[in-house]
Amino acid sequence: MNSTNSVPHTPPDLDQDDDDDDLNSAYGVTDREATQQARQQTETLGQRPGALVIREGALKPRMFLYSYDDTTLAEAEFSSYDDLWASFEAQPERKHWIDVRGYGDLALMERIMQDFDLHPLQMEDVLGDYQRAKVDVFGDNRLFLVSRMTDFTAELDIDDDQLSIFTGPNYVLTFQDDYEDCLDSLRNRLRGNFSTTKRKPSLYLAYALTDVVIDHYFPTMAAIGDYIEGLEDRIFSERRERRMLNRILRIKKDIVRFRRLVYPERDKISEILRLPEEVMPEEVKVYFKDAYDHAMQALDLAESYRENITSLTELFLSDQSNRMNEVMKVLTIISAIFIPLSFVAGLYGMNFQREGPPEGPNPLNMPELYHPWGYPGVLALMTLMVVGQLYYFWRKGWLSKQR
Repeated sequence: MNSTNSVPHTPPDLDQDDDDDDLNSAYGVTDREATQQARQQTETLGQRPGALVIREGALKPRMFLYSYDDTTLAEAEFSSYDDLWASFEAQPERKHWIDVRGYGDLALMERIMQDFDLHPLQMEDVLGDYQRAKVDVFGDNRLFLVSRMTDFTAELDIDDDQLSIFTGPNYVLTFQDDYEDCLDSLRNRLRGNFSTTKRKPSLYLAYALTDVVIDHYFPTMAAIGDYIEGLEDRIFSERRERRMLNRILRIKKDIVRFRRLVYPERDKISEILRLPEEVMPEEVKVYFKDAYDHAMQALDLAESYRENITSLTELFLSDQSNRMNEVMKVLTIISAIFIPLSFVAGLYGMNFQREGPPEGPNPLNMPELYHPWGYPGVLALMTLMVVGQLYYFWRKGWLSKQR
């Protein structure tokens, strides 16, 4: 997931071309993430619980260590885990953030699990990379938290990555599968000289990570909201009905998916607030209460956008129905005009002979066929009929275009 801390969110271009299979994607038929998760679950069928499996395509791990106290910060990227562990062990009086990005080294993951005394089931959740937001208490009142980082991509998709957080007495250990994330704002806060995070206990860093993830939901929702507004502006001018319906269905799928991500996040924080004092001190719990409010606000936004997109769908279908009615009205008027004309033309096209046998003309056949003004007279009659019908339709208001 790309970091967007310094780059404002912009909604995707409404004029971009859509692939033929986008409509299937809008219904979730070609959801790549669901397919990947199903494939990974299939590959791990029958294995013992806690077995670590590195998924195909996982990035090579990059390891960062942020060691800090109330006033200073030392940060470094390590290519060797032994060097990172030595630096961590050499500074027991400081607080640490061990940031591991990428899972593509099974031996390294097993060493980290052993050194930090992580449960294999929790490490399995980390490497699985599809866990919903949750919190577990393990060991000596340590916490294992999972959050979902989100971004709204130019392809009209909610891109979400898993952030796994382990807390310890003087450290926070995080895992994610991508090199880029939405946590740069927190890193910059740690670099500041008057950072509150550095003065708080290490458990506060776990809150700060969760808070940044939740706060990043709002620019994601803002991008979705801007895109919905663009759809509202274009809905009456868009002529490619399939493309417009495709876009509406895709953004509806994204909103539903976003709600599925935020609901567990809210429930996770709610569970954190119910933890006992020895696990979650009150001085940190008060900050999680603020994060809980932010999660509720994000859910309210998602619910509002879901209602908006439902109304937008109804508006689109109503507009399409109105356009169809306009077409049917035009066709009906044309039919109403030409039906009597066809009757007159058919009547005079029967060509029954006026001139009969030697006894004389047939008195019941058309006298107009041989009249010198017969043809102009019939044309004038047809024109008069058309003018009369158009006048009648105009008086009834059927010729006015209603939208």
